[in-house]
Amino acid sequence: MDGRQKEHYTQIQDTSAVRHRKTCKTNEGAECLSQPASETSNEANKRIPKRGGHLIYCKGKIVIVNLLSIWDETHFGKMGSYYINRTFFFDVHPPLGKMLIGLAGYLTGYDGTFPFIKPGDKYEHHNYWGMRAFCAALGSCLPPFACLIVLELSHSTPAALIAASLLIFDTGCITLSQYILLDPILMCFIMGSVLCMVRFNTHRLRPFSFSWWFWLLLTGVCLSGSLGVKFVGLFVILLVGINTVFDLWRLLGDLSLSLLDFGKHLLARVFGLIMLPLFLYTTIFAVHFIVLNRSGPGDGFFSSAFQSRLIGNNLHNASIPEYLAYGSVITVKNLRIAGGYLHSHWHLYPEGVGAHQQQVTAYLHKDYNNLWLVKRTDNSDDLTGPPELVRHGDIIRLEHKETTRNLHSHFHEAPLTKKHLQVTGYGINGSGDVNDLWQVEVCGGKKGDPVKVLRSKVRFLHRSTGCVLGSSGKTLPKWGWEQVEVTCSPYVKETPNTQWNIEDHINPKLPNISLSVLKPTFLEILWESHIVMIRGNSGLKPKDNEMNSKPWHWPINYQGLRFSGVNETEYRVYLLGNPVIWWLNLLSLALFVLMLTVASLAKQRGVKMEGMRKVHCHTLMEGGGMLLLGWLLHYLPFYIMGRILYYHHYFPAMLFSSMLTGITLDIFLQNLHLLLSSSISYHLMRGGQFIFLLGFIYSFYLFHPLSYGMRGPLAQDPASSMAGLKWMESWEF
Repeated sequence: MDGRQKEHYTQIQDTSAVRHRKTCKTNEGAECLSQPASETSNEANKRIPKRGGHLIYCKGKIVIVNLLSIWDETHFGKMGSYYINRTFFFDVHPPLGKMLIGLAGYLTGYDGTFPFIKPGDKYEHHNYWGMRAFCAALGSCLPPFACLIVLELSHSTPAALIAASLLIFDTGCITLSQYILLDPILMCFIMGSVLCMVRFNTHRLRPFSFSWWFWLLLTGVCLSGSLGVKFVGLFVILLVGINTVFDLWRLLGDLSLSLLDFGKHLLARVFGLIMLPLFLYTTIFAVHFIVLNRSGPGDGFFSSAFQSRLIGNNLHNASIPEYLAYGSVITVKNLRIAGGYLHSHWHLYPEGVGAHQQQVTAYLHKDYNNLWLVKRTDNSDDLTGPPELVRHGDIIRLEHKETTRNLHSHFHEAPLTKKHLQVTGYGINGSGDVNDLWQVEVCGGKKGDPVKVLRSKVRFLHRSTGCVLGSSGKTLPKWGWEQVEVTCSPYVKETPNTQWNIEDHINPKLPNISLSVLKPTFLEILWESHIVMIRGNSGLKPKDNEMNSKPWHWPINYQGLRFSGVNETEYRVYLLGNPVIWWLNLLSLALFVLMLTVASLAKQRGVKMEGMRKVHCHTLMEGGGMLLLGWLLHYLPFYIMGRILYYHHYFPAMLFSSMLTGITLDIFLQNLHLLLSSSISYHLMRGGQFIFLLGFIYSFYLFHPLSYGMRGPLAQDPASSMAGLKWMESWEF
């Protein structure tokens, strides 16, 4: 999740003041961060940053600065700290990546105390380096993985070296890999899955041997890792699944193979590629829930029953009445993600915003103003007679405990969701009108069913208007204290927005039961966590005036992403792929499609292409086709995604594009003799390989400050060290 979006899903935490950076002036007048002289012991060491130091590019010179937190490090680093402190949190991604980051920090001495407040904060004495080193180590595996994959698919060393070089000298991959982010972990598992898959394919002639089982099971392990880091891992699972289906189809057509043996092949793949990954994926969540057993900032995103298992939560080991009754004092929690608790306060809606009555909102935190009293329609609160349970179909009033006003709705527009009706607090000390009446509906229940605390999903239908009480999820302006809008929706279809559950419950006339009886099972919390993650992902919408990257921007390198810094006085890191490499990848895609089309037509028509080796045709169709499919699976789905998108989402697809470029360029250069004489084509092949490598290195030299950091004038300033390198106006460095 991008940092700008996480702010919407992360509760505000107490923060300490940010320390100021000490600065100095370079000879050229550009401001750069200073370095204490005591950090280096001799002249040789002056070129090497100590812990807490980093190299940046400043006016053509390398300068050592204190390391700062960058971009989403403020979230994934913080989540690593939560694992070390065993504090529960919420994220829209599965937990494996954050767990590994936390483990790397723990094993290298990080104590989980750095606050990770905002990008640009100094790490100071905090032992952060292990987490960065872990991500960098996995990122450094990408070039050798690419080399091995292409070598297996093409049996060509030049093709493998070209593919590896594309990743080695890509500034974007380097930038992503050197910080505490999920991307290098995800890409490592994706590449590991593809490598294991192609290695398994090479053992077709030795079925059920040790090496055959090894690569099959290792493929399953890597698939579970890919999905365990981000849901994007589903795309590589789909790629492996398609490959497996074609493999089984080939085996089914092998008449020398008995149906019994085919059944063994099928069961082996079901075990290695379905059952084993599912078991490991489930185990990841089991460890996640065991480690994060303390109440934290993620509590409010989950159900009350889920919260009851967290140490420190007010529901943990609590005892409350099991069934709702008249006279009970309750809190009511909305079931949509970040829906909040039904809440009111003394403040009124401003003039011009519906009726000038008391505000009713949803509040994400525990508060006394979340308390409501359940009353009969005649306003009695049943304090004298025997307790009577509230049941499905009953009509009730809800009186706000603090202000004694009733929950109320009427035919006035809601403040933000104009097609919905306004919800207010009306009346005083029990007085009110028929617009205060609400019918209780237990989702999936029938008339007479009691309302279970924590467990029942409840809806409140307004008797006068027929609308249903809900939380829109929209944030009110400052007059509403930036709390969440509560409306009465005319759309009565059951959705999480209009579903509530009873959380806190006080009624001295009812027997209490321990909430340990109501604690959900592992499968229930596993299911709930996935529902919350999916809703969280779908809720990631662009905010007002926020840049939303488009998928068509990515292959052409149209616009990068700021990791840190904006102006010339700040330390700036800019995520942008090496333009020479990315544009070469784009051209190679077109060249591959052209070559594949020509080769396919020739094969279909029975035309022999004299001089073109049969292995090259096979590599184009089999190996190249698989890589093209991988690129399409990791790229095209973003066109139909409704969530906000960012440039870094393209990098898994870029890995497949780079490997495809290695195969395409190698086959093209090796078959130049089809167009030219043998002597000329040989020299062009060798010269072309050298020119490509030289181009990768030189373009990396030009753009490397984007990855390693820079200060001083921006690129549009002629005095900038990056002047002349802003080849597209949309680049922002």
